[in-house]
Amino acid sequence: MGTPPVVAVVGPTGSGKSDLAVSLALELGGEVVNADAMQFYRGMDIGTAKITHAERKGVPHHLLDILDVTQEASVSDFQHQARQVIADIHARGKRAILVGGSGLYVRAALDVLEFPGTDPTVRRTLEAELAAHGRAAMLARLRDVDPASAERLSDDRRIIRALEVHQLTGRPFSSFMPRREYYQPAVQIGLAVERAALHERLAARVHAMVDAGLLEEVRRLDAAGLRAGKTACRALGYAQFLQVIDGSATVAEAAEATIVATRQFARRQLTWFRADPRITWLDWQDPGLAGRAAALCR
Repeated sequence: MGTPPVVAVVGPTGSGKSDLAVSLALELGGEVVNADAMQFYRGMDIGTAKITHAERKGVPHHLLDILDVTQEASVSDFQHQARQVIADIHARGKRAILVGGSGLYVRAALDVLEFPGTDPTVRRTLEAELAAHGRAAMLARLRDVDPASAERLSDDRRIIRALEVHQLTGRPFSSFMPRREYYQPAVQIGLAVERAALHERLAARVHAMVDAGLLEEVRRLDAAGLRAGKTACRALGYAQFLQVIDGSATVAEAAEATIVATRQFARRQLTWFRADPRITWLDWQDPGLAGRAAALCR
């Protein structure tokens, strides 16, 4: 008998992915692998709705609390770590259950997806040339070596990145674009939501976070260097409540801004995941959800 497929539970924030992952782990003899980029951070618990130890029900969880807030999350680093963890889980005869709403991180773990390296010296040289000669000249150069990228890229940062990748690898940047091809067998389960109900749930969740001490958590992380990190300080809720600390917003204003931003994020997540035809969608409020999901994984 070969290695069982990786199970991935995906969908928008607030849809119940963490709870379903635990139920599947208990049903299938599995362990959970986090693919939510903001849950990598130690101390970012309330604002990320990080699953508590009690809610884990004894199921081992991997890749939670692996970074300080001053560190930058990296998709390529995550890919390496996630694949190692998944291989280890399977080697022990368990099922790996990937869970998260960070679409690119999910695909990095599941799909054939390469991340070309970077070189600060090459990058600085290209940026200097951009400053000297302008975007049109750089785009013309890109068109010579990678017409597909030149056709679809329009901002300076991405044009520089595409030229850097070609210079470092000899391959067009477009050749590194992800394909919907699994790195190893996988089953993806998506939680289909009713939008109005999700919006209500997200608003209630933000208010519950405020009541649970979100402002105090942000204050504590601010003292630990939150603003110095490139990734963590942009997290939903944290960016808004830093404004409360700065005196430019009230708690009520920050909560409302967080609700709006979270709803917008959920909409982007749904757009991302709905584009993947390999996902089987199940009703997030189905009383028999765990059983239906487990049946898909057997």
